[in-house]
Amino acid sequence: MFEMSKGIIKIFLKCLIIRLHVIFDILVDFIYGLFYRYSLQKVPPIKNRLLITSASELAEEIRKKKISSLEVVTAFIERAKEINEIINAVVEDRYSEALEEAKEVDKFLQELKNVDTLKEKKPFLGVPFTTKESNEAEGMLHTMGLISRRNFRSQEDATVIRFMKDAGGILIAKTNIPELNLWTESRNNLYGQTCNPYNTTRNVGGSSGGEAAVIAACGAAFSIASDIGGSIRMPAFFNGVFGFKPTGDLTPLKGVGLRQKNRPNSMAEAGPICKKAEDLVPLLKVLVGENLHLLDIDAVVDLKDLNIFYQESSGDIRASKVNSEMKAVLLKAVQYFKEMTGSATKIKIPGSQYSYRLWRFWMTQEDLDFKLSITNGKYRANAVTEVFKFLTKKSELTLAAILKLIDEDLLPKEDAKWAMNVTENMKLFLKDKLEGNGILFYPSSPFPAGYHYTAYLRPFNFGYWCIFNVLKFPVCQVPLGVDKNGLPIGVQVVAAPFNDRLCLAVARELERVFGGWVPPA
Repeated sequence: MFEMSKGIIKIFLKCLIIRLHVIFDILVDFIYGLFYRYSLQKVPPIKNRLLITSASELAEEIRKKKISSLEVVTAFIERAKEINEIINAVVEDRYSEALEEAKEVDKFLQELKNVDTLKEKKPFLGVPFTTKESNEAEGMLHTMGLISRRNFRSQEDATVIRFMKDAGGILIAKTNIPELNLWTESRNNLYGQTCNPYNTTRNVGGSSGGEAAVIAACGAAFSIASDIGGSIRMPAFFNGVFGFKPTGDLTPLKGVGLRQKNRPNSMAEAGPICKKAEDLVPLLKVLVGENLHLLDIDAVVDLKDLNIFYQESSGDIRASKVNSEMKAVLLKAVQYFKEMTGSATKIKIPGSQYSYRLWRFWMTQEDLDFKLSITNGKYRANAVTEVFKFLTKKSELTLAAILKLIDEDLLPKEDAKWAMNVTENMKLFLKDKLEGNGILFYPSSPFPAGYHYTAYLRPFNFGYWCIFNVLKFPVCQVPLGVDKNGLPIGVQVVAAPFNDRLCLAVARELERVFGGWVPPA
């Protein structure tokens, strides 16, 4: 009897907390909505058809000399300049150099008699792309959003940037990030804040927020980003584009952030952000390099043979409740594939309610000394000291970085044995479900992009993205239109390790059926 009463009380308290959280979220949006009610801006409409063409199609037209690389690069540079006054995504450009490189591509193609081999060797020849400021590019700034690194320039390209340049891509700019890539908004004291092209009062996400914003607004054909805790997928979701985190330990990471090794034991992966699903596979082929043989990426996927699973929420009562539109868009995707395959099974990954806590533990296993790196190696930062400096307006750090210091210095650590056991059990459970032809549909977030700064009030929503970094499963963020307020909505598509092709095949089908990216203007 006592145990039954205890269980009833526990359920009652859980329901009460969820309801109070819903009320809290309503109040937050109401108050911030009043504050920002006269600040909303949107980017200008897109007038040039090249800007909405897939990177793969642009490359094909350049190879066949239907259009010139110079024409394409010029169009995207002009658009990037136009939108950056509104969204503040680009933090450093190389427009002049890119135009010269485009001219060289056109000259090369004019002199080349046989272009048949170019699609395989240089699949993105003459196509402009951007990358986040934290990815090294020779001669360009690599500040990591830190005032203490304001003049640091890279001596060489990150491996994935070199791969893309070797594939013919033309880098035109670098975009905004949070300090050390460790926050869910792209804001720092060096470059300022990046705004959402669908509604400038809204968050673009982090840490690849500048990338997702510039791609959504058509300032580049595609992006090379990175993801250690949703850093590709969160911005892709908030900005209504495709973002893909490959299977763990697949892409080389030298030059991504502060990493000096290609294969560190890390939750991070490099990956693409793009407007069109057809670009995902060719971009992934470039980024994985010598590991391409692990993926069988060109194998035909029969969508009718997929085993469909879905989960409606993480179960973390500290996170916001998944709203009705986000739940509806997830179930719409599930229903479509249920009709195609004949079944769809609702599951609950054991331990998903601990997503944030698990990621917090596994970050302590990363090869990053945050307290030293945040000062660019000058000294080991201290939470108490930095809080005092922040309050007296003498700190070079943002509030997000200081909260990270508080977490490291003052809050209790997660139990290592517990975290490792829960993680392993989650991996075993999900591998058992998804091995072979399994696909999991998972919410992208409780709701679309929030107002600037509201992320401080909703830190645990981050768990919806970071759990798949912990598990190292491949996952694709798929845009599925916009909500009643004109903000992007979508769903995450997850597969078993090295079944990346299944995620991408489902992404293409969802785009075909439901439309995918919607222009922000």
